Amino acid sequence: MDVSTINLGFMTLIAQAETAVAAEPAGWFDIILSGGVVGLLILLVLFALSITATYLVFDQVMTLRRKEISPDGVSDAVRQSLLNGRVAEADAACRREPSVLSVVLLSGLSELEFGWREVEKGVEDSLAEQSARLMRRIEYLSVIGNIAPMVGLLGTVTGMIFAFQQVATTRGAAGAGDLAEGIYQALVTTVGGLIVAIPSLAAYAICRNRVDSLIAQVAYQSQHALAPIKRRPTARTRPPK
Repeated sequence: MDVSTINLGFMTLIAQAETAVAAEPAGWFDIILSGGVVGLLILLVLFALSITATYLVFDQVMTLRRKEISPDGVSDAVRQSLLNGRVAEADAACRREPSVLSVVLLSGLSELEFGWREVEKGVEDSLAEQSARLMRRIEYLSVIGNIAPMVGLLGTVTGMIFAFQQVATTRGAAGAGDLAEGIYQALVTTVGGLIVAIPSLAAYAICRNRVDSLIAQVAYQSQHALAPIKRRPTARTRPPK
């Protein structure tokens, strides 16, 4: 066997080894780094958005609990106190259980001397204020759900720019390997943006419906608790503004 045959066999083995390595599937870490520095920065932004969305979801899970919004017994205690003409006890019952329902009832009780119409208006204003307060943090989930695809699209655009820049630089001689980095960046950041956006928007819809349901319960319980005020005579009229 001559030297040229040995060299040819050795080079064939090296080529086969390189082909086998290239054929191995890339791991998650390789995929993350495949987009270059720009792709990595965009993925870090998406990761920060995902952490923020996770925190907001956990916060809402702890906040939007029925016992935190309308504790049991408050509505009945206020109604019974008003039926007995004990307004001070009704006020104390609300203050013992701080909640959205308690705030709404206290707003209604503060207008007691002006009659049922003012009480009802105070309850409605307080309900609107409490609903807006609960929705304020939920809105951030919607913001994240809308921003994340835009961030992913930014990665898509920059990746395609990088790919076409390689084509322009090499005057059309760039091969698949030269374009791979830009294409990887375009695809990976797009997927990352969708992975963050879809759960965020789903969580936003669920939390929004939960707030609507809880506020509706508070409105019903408030009307039930303050109903005895309808039979009370109006002490005085609110002066015009």
